[in-house]
Amino acid sequence: MRLTKHVHALLNPAGGQTITNLIQIVYVSQPFGFDEPTLAGILLDARRCNKRDDVTGALVCRRDIYLQLLEGPEGAVRAAYARIRRDDWHAEIKELVSHKIQSRLFASWAMLHDPAKTWIWTEEGISDGALDRAEPAVIIKVFKDLSDRSEKPSAH
Repeated sequence: MRLTKHVHALLNPAGGQTITNLIQIVYVSQPFGFDEPTLAGILLDARRCNKRDDVTGALVCRRDIYLQLLEGPEGAVRAAYARIRRDDWHAEIKELVSHKIQSRLFASWAMLHDPAKTWIWTEEGISDGALDRAEPAVIIKVFKDLSDRSEKPSAH
């Protein structure tokens, strides 16, 4: 996906070149069988695997949608995303953003969970394709704002 100037400015405000092998992938999916025990299992598994693989990120979710940002070394992030695409907890997975980054938004989080408290799109908007029309910079800003508001984890 082509990186817009606005997204580049958000990720690299100094305007320098990205010199790391870090990437971010943001995807959206529909939960399959969403309930609290399922979500707890997803988060437990994600945190375990992500700690092992040096992947960080955040999951914004509610009963109709998962929106997740994964970040870290390119190979590890792509492997995590491939695992997610194979699992049974998601339907209709769509990659929204994929780009190189210079630093992480969620460096202290194996997987931050935000139960859509920061959500800017309604269920009706999502059904109407709001994420399909959203610019990558808008999607990244959702996570940037979440990162700015999040406290550092105590045990995540």
